[in-house]
Amino acid sequence: MQQNLSQKTNLQHLFSIPVIVAALGYFVDIYDLLLFGIVRVPSLQDMGLSKEEIGVIGKNILNWQMGGLLLGGILWGILGDKKGRLSVLFGSILTYSLANIGCGFVKDPTTYALLRFVAGIGLAGELGAGITLVSEVLPKELRAIGTSIVAGVGLFGAVAGYFTVELFGGWRTAYFVGGGLGVILLLLRISVFESGMFENIKHQTGVKKGNFFALFTNADRLSRYLKCIAIGMPTWFVIGILATFANEFGEKLGIAEEIKPGKAIMFCYIGLAIGDLASGFISQFLSSRKKSVSLLLVLTLICSIYYLYAGMNSAQELYTVCVFAGFSVGYWAMFVTIGAEQFGTNLRATAATTVPNMVRGTVIGMTSLYSGLKPSLDVFNAAAIVGIICFVLAFYSILTIPETHNKDLDYLEE
Repeated sequence: MQQNLSQKTNLQHLFSIPVIVAALGYFVDIYDLLLFGIVRVPSLQDMGLSKEEIGVIGKNILNWQMGGLLLGGILWGILGDKKGRLSVLFGSILTYSLANIGCGFVKDPTTYALLRFVAGIGLAGELGAGITLVSEVLPKELRAIGTSIVAGVGLFGAVAGYFTVELFGGWRTAYFVGGGLGVILLLLRISVFESGMFENIKHQTGVKKGNFFALFTNADRLSRYLKCIAIGMPTWFVIGILATFANEFGEKLGIAEEIKPGKAIMFCYIGLAIGDLASGFISQFLSSRKKSVSLLLVLTLICSIYYLYAGMNSAQELYTVCVFAGFSVGYWAMFVTIGAEQFGTNLRATAATTVPNMVRGTVIGMTSLYSGLKPSLDVFNAAAIVGIICFVLAFYSILTIPETHNKDLDYLEE
């Protein structure tokens, strides 16, 4: 199978079954991951919560989901290196599909939080395993473009989630649709083959595979791992703070039209999907992962400052800025690819799966700090302090991490 792959044209590589199925998988993953953010207000209103309760309980449910992502990232990452990339793709999607169907029946916030936690565990496996598989089956000169296609197509799942809620009967139906899409995707996965690199080490008894703690026992490995996480933090500052709490910013700005967080998230992800598709080509053009991510980080900083301090006066302007901010954090696919490329085959799935979920897990700290600072500062300065921390860590990390453009991935971590 790998020999046949080597004879394919670039287009045949980029539109091969593993890339297509990984892209569709990430589409469903993002649909389900962002769905709570989109339906947070209407779903909790239906449960009889007040405006103040929606703010507090909604944040707590989001944190439970992100906590599930954190735990699931470790679980699926280890399994991906021990049992294979495909086992994760099957197991994770079954978990979050069943949890999302359950969310369609939920009637109280406690059960809601529990189901979002389980969904978070399932959602944690999709991206890392998909990116790892695509990175290993594609030629090294096509990795950046291939992973960008996966993320670019996948991120439109957020747009699909918004319009499902708006057009097809509300938030419960949206959860049922997400769960159903996951079940359909399981059938498509049957035609996907395992990574040749993993198959080569699968039965080697002397190779330690999926040892999560090995990421912390070597100073160089730990440094690479922490830097990978830090690079991604501004992406979830934009999504988890600026877009998710867009209604709070709109209210303080005095914008007459009600700002819908779900709509802000949708516009953000339209930009993010386009940015992710572009980031792979930017990386190829610059022959550098570091330069492409640094460029988009600068754009993210500019958009964040404008969002917080330009004094926007209309809903249209706020949503437009969300599109540009989303585009600027379109280095998400590149950041996950960097996470996969930094580590050997025996730790690659562990790293690539845990890194994005560690970043998602930092949303717990971001939202807690933001909420804690709001009483003494206004919402803009509270968000700015969170943003400063994220950007300082991200810029330091991308400037000091090793370059991985065109790196040969067929090696092991000692």
